[in-house]
Amino acid sequence: MKTSQSLLLLPLLCALAWAQCPAPAELKNPNGTKICAQLYTDNSPYYDQCCKGSVLLVQPDEDQPYVPSAFNNKVSSLVVAPRCELSVWSRKGKAGNTRKFKSGAFPRLQEYRRGIFGDWDDSISAFYCKCS
Repeated sequence: MKTSQSLLLLPLLCALAWAQCPAPAELKNPNGTKICAQLYTDNSPYYDQCCKGSVLLVQPDEDQPYVPSAFNNKVSSLVVAPRCELSVWSRKGKAGNTRKFKSGAFPRLQEYRRGIFGDWDDSISAFYCKCS
């Protein structure tokens, strides 16, 4: 990689290194078993302050057509474990817009489009998480 390319990637790498979101491989239950995803109610314009607030632990093969009321339309950040995929819907009962999030950290859901005029910040009302 050329030095100029390295310098262009430096701010992105720094932002990712400072983010409060856990690494996808770190998603584990207290007993050491795998967690499929973690959903957070708070984020921030600053990546180092994302993945905060209340946390919902999503287990492999968990199917929630109705997100618990404390998280319904309140999820602003999420992390998906390796070899897992989180499918989300914008309306209860798995209706409305849908999106699949593959393994990775997604600290600011407002950066992900939902339809023509919306984004996924505070828009998740149902989900299904699967791991291979």
